[in-house]
Amino acid sequence: MSEPQTETLPELEAAITECRACPRLVAWRESVAADPPARFRADEYWARPVPGFGDPRARVLIVGLAPAANGANRTGRMFTGDRSGDFLFASLHRTGFANQPTSVDAADGLELRDAFITAAVRCAPPDNKPTPDERAACLPWFGRELDLLADVGVFVVLGAFAYQSLWHVLRGRGVALPRPRPAFTHLLQVPTDAGVIVGSFHPSQQNTFTGRLTPPMLDSVFARARVLAGLATGG
Repeated sequence: MSEPQTETLPELEAAITECRACPRLVAWRESVAADPPARFRADEYWARPVPGFGDPRARVLIVGLAPAANGANRTGRMFTGDRSGDFLFASLHRTGFANQPTSVDAADGLELRDAFITAAVRCAPPDNKPTPDERAACLPWFGRELDLLADVGVFVVLGAFAYQSLWHVLRGRGVALPRPRPAFTHLLQVPTDAGVIVGSFHPSQQNTFTGRLTPPMLDSVFARARVLAGLATGG
């Protein structure tokens, strides 16, 4: 018989925000806060690890790469306060997962329904590139989130890094996975015993400004996630 779960999501979130396991990431997140761009000089930066957020009964788990230096590292909420978040939350609103299309700061009234957003790495990395050791140090937080998000049946991975990170966590939990690992692509769909993995290009400016990822393309990902999770279409 398994031991009863005693940790709660708020307790896990509090523990995540105190982590200082990766010296390079700690130094970077704090240096950005100490010398921000002019447009953010009046803001008080979060400058700590960023926990996941959303509906604790979520059926869809959205996995990103890491906080943006002047986005979530500033606001303290995943994908909040940057262009990637603008693109993502507009889509989540159109597809019935969010109550509003904008995400400006952590107190802006945004709520998610049936979805939870997290990331493979919780601190903003230089050049958006965590090292393998930094990812390995951070992924146990992800595993503890999965323990608490018992209703998740669909994983939406935003980019190849998130896909590889989720794969690593599921494999470490003993989930049977296909071999070889299917190559990442947009609208990738991989069924596993833990849930269905659905792939999307990351909503970075590199992808959205070039048209590699368009609003209809991202909407199609979340529409598919709704169907796979057994949710009514359109929320």
